[in-house]
Amino acid sequence: MSTYSAEIHWQRDDQPFSDHRYRRHHQWRFDGGAVVAASSSPQIVPLPMSDAAAVDPEEAFVASLSSCHLLWFLDFASRAGWVVDDYRDAASGVLAKDADGRLAMTRVTLRPAVRFGGERRPDAAEIARLHHATHEACFIANSVRTEVRCEPVIVPG
Repeated sequence: MSTYSAEIHWQRDDQPFSDHRYRRHHQWRFDGGAVVAASSSPQIVPLPMSDAAAVDPEEAFVASLSSCHLLWFLDFASRAGWVVDDYRDAASGVLAKDADGRLAMTRVTLRPAVRFGGERRPDAAEIARLHHATHEACFIANSVRTEVRCEPVIVPG
């Protein structure tokens, strides 16, 4: 078993709060030192309260699925002896009401375009097999309906 963590930080500063017009910009910090500017989606919370230049959770969800697929695909292709020169994915996700009437990411579509190098290249059937095996192995795709726990920490005022 492995454990992963992220630190999320938002601060009010001198913004009003009770009028619901506060900025949603915040930071994601990861154990390797990466800091990512994050915000609510401007499609959900209008500008200027959202930051269009920052990553929103919905985009991060789509990117996580795409990135996991990429990493597994490269592993399987390498093990099979194929040489991948370039991999691009124009992934997209749909936020809509689910069967229970709640807003959810109901569909994510990956569109990987892979350019192979080397002396021999896989045919369409082999590429389909690689993508199928990749999808089956992807940790994130296998986690989409995972349990999410919330364990609040009480901070003294």
